Amino acid sequence: MTSCMTNTKLLYGAFLIVLSCIVATSDAQSPTVTDATLLRVAASLQMYVDELPQLPELYGYTTVNGVPTSATLTIGMYQTSWKFHRDLPATTVFAYGTSAATATVPGPQIEALQGVPTLVIWQNHLPQSHILPWDPTIPTAVPKKGGVPTVVHLHGGINPPQSDGHANAWFTADFAETGPTWSQSTYTYPNAQHAGNLWYHDHAVGLTRVNLLAGLIGPYIIRNTALDAKLRLPLGPQYDRVLMIFDRSFNTDGSLYMNSTGNNPTIHPQWQPEYFGDAIIVNGKAWPYLQVERRKYRFRIINTSNARYFRFSLTNNLTFDQIGSDASYLPNPVTMLSILLAPAEGADVAIDFSMASANESILTNDASYPFPIGSPVDQLNSKIMKFIIQPGAPNPPDDSEVPPKLKPYPPATTAEATRTRYITLYEYQSAAGTSTHLYINGLRFEDPATETPKVGTEEIWEVINLTGDNHPFHMHLAQVQAVKIQQLVDLAGFTSCMTQLNDAILCNITSHAAGPLADVPMTERTWKNVVKIAPGYKTTLVVQFYVIDESYAPYPFDATAEPGYVYHCHILDHEDNAMIRPMKLVA
Repeated sequence: MTSCMTNTKLLYGAFLIVLSCIVATSDAQSPTVTDATLLRVAASLQMYVDELPQLPELYGYTTVNGVPTSATLTIGMYQTSWKFHRDLPATTVFAYGTSAATATVPGPQIEALQGVPTLVIWQNHLPQSHILPWDPTIPTAVPKKGGVPTVVHLHGGINPPQSDGHANAWFTADFAETGPTWSQSTYTYPNAQHAGNLWYHDHAVGLTRVNLLAGLIGPYIIRNTALDAKLRLPLGPQYDRVLMIFDRSFNTDGSLYMNSTGNNPTIHPQWQPEYFGDAIIVNGKAWPYLQVERRKYRFRIINTSNARYFRFSLTNNLTFDQIGSDASYLPNPVTMLSILLAPAEGADVAIDFSMASANESILTNDASYPFPIGSPVDQLNSKIMKFIIQPGAPNPPDDSEVPPKLKPYPPATTAEATRTRYITLYEYQSAAGTSTHLYINGLRFEDPATETPKVGTEEIWEVINLTGDNHPFHMHLAQVQAVKIQQLVDLAGFTSCMTQLNDAILCNITSHAAGPLADVPMTERTWKNVVKIAPGYKTTLVVQFYVIDESYAPYPFDATAEPGYVYHCHILDHEDNAMIRPMKLVA
């Protein structure tokens, strides 16, 4: 991990002195294991022997007299066993499902309709102790009575604050203990936003990285049936598939590997700045295969890794027609040879297998880790899954298409912005040059909100990255779009000033943000919820605090209510320690 930040704030330094005397407490300790052992376990798993699972579906609506109406789902979190590979022993996981017997990794695919609210009762059935190591010396939910704190966030959802899955709204089994911002057990998802691809995952403060690693992820699709009929994209469970892609490492007994020792164990006994697994998992199986016909398919790809970026390509003369990014359509399809996805970022693509030059195609990856300057991929993490292409004409014939025009939204402009904010990403290091923590604007998560946008307005957020990593910048509630990416000049001088003053204007950001411009990729020129923030650059974001579809609409709820929202880096190890800040909307 690289960084240009070396100073630690004085208050935090004093805090670390106290924490250095604490012995890490973790409910589970991964066995002492070497990198070579983890690599050997992953390498022993033959690729492309498990079929890609079809995720179970739950419908967030019912139909009464032909009219869709709201439905209530009850979904629990369970400790169960899961087979990630034919030749790997069953793995103990945490999983979402309607029962322990039906819980899966990823969890069930929730199908929702635009404009029809879905209610979900989230229940915690997890045991008293975690299955993975965790670190109490970072800001973390630590229940006094034991148990595993969880809270569900619908990523990309435009939802009331009480249903957003605030990091401090956690709860343990049977609500025996709740966090300071918990208020209700039933979450309301209005589904008032445009159709698109979302996903749900745990969001408990300080435990997000370990709870997701344990298996608490699942897809959530908002559909618009009239738009589906108009666009005529591939449709139906066979030809329209979600791909949730992530990395994991396994111990020899099949258990999930999570490091037990931190990179600065006298400061943080367990925390490390990034988790990278040796095996690549798609829909819960390591390096699966999918048999496909020579026709078009739609894949809703979501990178659900803790820290790994993926740059996907296809072998044997195949390309992607990208039709959407995160939860939004693009205005027009973009044909791509490769697609770069940050953690938590999504790409909606069509692939026409009739164009293949052979009877198979491998989905590959060549993104270094950490991204952008890190280790090159190897023979394991460079492979994702295999498509086995059946000979002959498809049956039934393929009548789907990739239309030249998709879904228009209002454009991203700065003309209506009511305010400009400067958001700076910092990483702090020990005297030995290893990461200790990461902050936004030099502030802790528990410090009062400094971002207080007005409901119904547009703002400009200038996000400045003074670290060596690319960061997936995620905003709850808001819809964002990058409009300018500019390299910083005299980065060392600007970093030195920011380390002392922590004020972009006083440090003359205008003169430093004068380097070459980088293009906003064509595949990201739509309304998003995750934006990649390149190191050494200032990225200009247009941020909208209202519902965007074909026009603008107000939120159908009180967005100023408690506990508010958050924004953060979606490298989960960064978010947990503690690149996350509160955001409180005002009327």
